[in-house]
Amino acid sequence: MYRSVLKRLLLINTKTSNANRRFLPQITTFSTKTSSFSHQNHPSPQSILPQTLTSNNNNQRKYKSDYQEDQVRVLQASLRHVVKLGWSEAAMISGARKVGVSPSVVGSFPRKEAALVEFFMDDCLQRLIDRIDSGEELKDLIYSERVAKLVQIRLEMQVPFISKWSQALSIQAQPMNVPMSFKQRAMLVDEIWHACGDNASNIDWYLKRTVLGGLYSTTEIYMLTDNSPGFHDTWEFVRNRVKDAFDLGKTVQEATYLAEAVGAGLGSSLAGFVKGVSRG
Repeated sequence: MYRSVLKRLLLINTKTSNANRRFLPQITTFSTKTSSFSHQNHPSPQSILPQTLTSNNNNQRKYKSDYQEDQVRVLQASLRHVVKLGWSEAAMISGARKVGVSPSVVGSFPRKEAALVEFFMDDCLQRLIDRIDSGEELKDLIYSERVAKLVQIRLEMQVPFISKWSQALSIQAQPMNVPMSFKQRAMLVDEIWHACGDNASNIDWYLKRTVLGGLYSTTEIYMLTDNSPGFHDTWEFVRNRVKDAFDLGKTVQEATYLAEAVGAGLGSSLAGFVKGVSRG
């Protein structure tokens, strides 16, 4: 189903080509741009609603196979209510009413709020893959610039929900939700390295993903406290950390030290979760 870490592990001692890359199922994309966000004037959830909400259902792209059609419609519609109601059952009920589905459908999601966050995470990963496959934004960038650019593109997708993202992180950190959170973040990190042309097949494969996982999670926390216009400080933070941590000429010992250093100093209650994600 996904271009997954599992696949990479199974093929770790073999060379793979682009022809063997597997894709997420085609899912609805959001119609945002990623170059002009700001705290004062960022897009509203209404402006980035999945296109299927305003298009013919026959054109609807398929989400994960474990979601039924009505569930997908509810999850899509629920996103417009997140800023007001949070990542919550209330947002999902409002989404169900919006698309004419009985609110009782919310009961079909065993982990309600987590399902909504995970749905958004899956959609973001698919949109990132679509951007990568277009090839335009990365073709003129050097290796380290590609890493920084992809981290920024992915985090910009969270900007419309930034006021509620700490809640999303808390939901992901709940014990019953941690396995899926680890999986989704591991797939994200793997996809970024894959897009940068990483062909490592030894211990370096794990070190690179540990470093990037720590960098991504640390930046995600940093972003929550960034009040600079257009999150300028966050993107500068990303670029600086990439320069510090992704010098591919460093030894294994240096890379290990940097991986630990990236996550150092996190006083947040999410620190343990962040470390777990970076090692997941």
